[in-house]
Amino acid sequence: MKIDIGSIPARIGKALQGLFGSANQRALATFQPVVKATNALADWAKGLSREQFVAAVAELRQQVQKGDKTLDDVLPQMFALVREAATRTIGLRPFDVQLIGGAVLHQGKIAEMSTGEGKTLVATLPAALNALLGKGVYVVTVNDYLAKRDRDWMAPIYEYLGLTVGAIQSSMPPQARQPEYACDITYGTNNEFGFDYLRDNMKWRTDEQVQKRLNYAIVDEVDSILIDEARTPLIISGESEGTTERFLLADRIARQLKVDEHFEIKLKEHQCLLNEAGIERAEKLVGVSSFYSDPAYMEWPHLLETALRAHHVYEKDKHYVVAAKKGPEGQDEAPEVIIVDEFTGRLMPGRRWSDGLHQAVEAKEGLPPREENRTLATITLQNYFRMFKKLAGMTGTAMTEAAEFSRIYHLDVVSVPTNRPMVRKDANDQVYLDGKSKLDSIVAEIQGEYQKGRPVLLGTTSIAKSETISAALTAVAVPHNVLNAKQHAREAEIVMQAGRKGMVTVATNMAGRGTDIVLGGKPEALL
Repeated sequence: MKIDIGSIPARIGKALQGLFGSANQRALATFQPVVKATNALADWAKGLSREQFVAAVAELRQQVQKGDKTLDDVLPQMFALVREAATRTIGLRPFDVQLIGGAVLHQGKIAEMSTGEGKTLVATLPAALNALLGKGVYVVTVNDYLAKRDRDWMAPIYEYLGLTVGAIQSSMPPQARQPEYACDITYGTNNEFGFDYLRDNMKWRTDEQVQKRLNYAIVDEVDSILIDEARTPLIISGESEGTTERFLLADRIARQLKVDEHFEIKLKEHQCLLNEAGIERAEKLVGVSSFYSDPAYMEWPHLLETALRAHHVYEKDKHYVVAAKKGPEGQDEAPEVIIVDEFTGRLMPGRRWSDGLHQAVEAKEGLPPREENRTLATITLQNYFRMFKKLAGMTGTAMTEAAEFSRIYHLDVVSVPTNRPMVRKDANDQVYLDGKSKLDSIVAEIQGEYQKGRPVLLGTTSIAKSETISAALTAVAVPHNVLNAKQHAREAEIVMQAGRKGMVTVATNMAGRGTDIVLGGKPEALL
């Protein structure tokens, strides 16, 4: 008999769910034997000496690589060893729910775990287990700071087990990367892993390549990396020959064109489109009868639309900043346009927009444009991570994108319960008719909390907004810290102290990624 689920009344649906459990509850139930088996081996692991630890891991590695046992067969022993090693070295003993999170990751799924539930520690369980294969494990984080911090923090656990661990940093020369990739476990950012893959494919000799295989990756903040940034292409480019005068001329002409009369702005698509009147006006300003009759001028409509995008779509201190880099001796070099990552709010020095956009923004800001680059190699993060034999991820928010994870990556999401009952209160959203009312309400709310001595962390979506709120707080004499891409170097320090009494922190959305905020502040950071 065929039953239309949509016709079942809600009360009957709830009754059926209570009887059989939700899909997530059923998934969690399958991991209980792992927890039980690991806990049963706790005393065995506790009784081992350091030398016996290394010998036990070496024996498990040999059994797995010979094919005598699978990773699933040795999972309880390895989890028990990792748990005991963590207890002895860094003083953290994974809870049972963290064992479940580790098992979820080992199975090539996404573990949704709330903020503060210890995802960094959870990753050591499947990372150490899968390292037994000897094919490398990549732990992917969102920035260089977290890659190095997590490697340094978790290294004592891996080393106690006789495993090696490395970390890739954006500033590393090619020759320094090979030893890091040769380790059993390697930490790094999504961009660095992706760019190293592209560089490897441009090498002439296999012994110069750094990534020998794409076996298993654990992606932290998986929703940001695999969904938000997934289709952003990573591009390795080289400078092409040509003149930059056309970008300066296109900028001068774009300044003389009027919105609606000569062109249309499409903010959602990040585009500006010339109309017929705009084309005619531009042709007169350039001094040609038609852009389309002479091949030498065929690129001008595109050049002008790119210049218009630079002026009307891309905003300073939101999409990019103009800043001077420090030279080798600490002196300020010439200012340049540095892109701000739209997802994390972080600066991306060395990265340039393609298709003439970066040159158009440089011309807009009065900087000498550099010649347009030509693409040498490119790949999207989506295509890169889909090449891994096994992929897993963890984040605090994955269920909302569960359908996309399943459709694009064939990844299931399992929501892991918190170790203790959740006590945080999630308030409803508040909507305002205009920006001024919203700003006034924010400032009044912060004033009230500040007077009570409560710490406040306020998130914004751009540098410009964070500085607008900062100015409003300064006007009412509320002391505060501002964290945005301009204070990238001080990020961890500022966020670390955001929990101090009366502390007000205004930040772009890059704040909080991997840095613990302790109520009262971190004592060691106050020294």
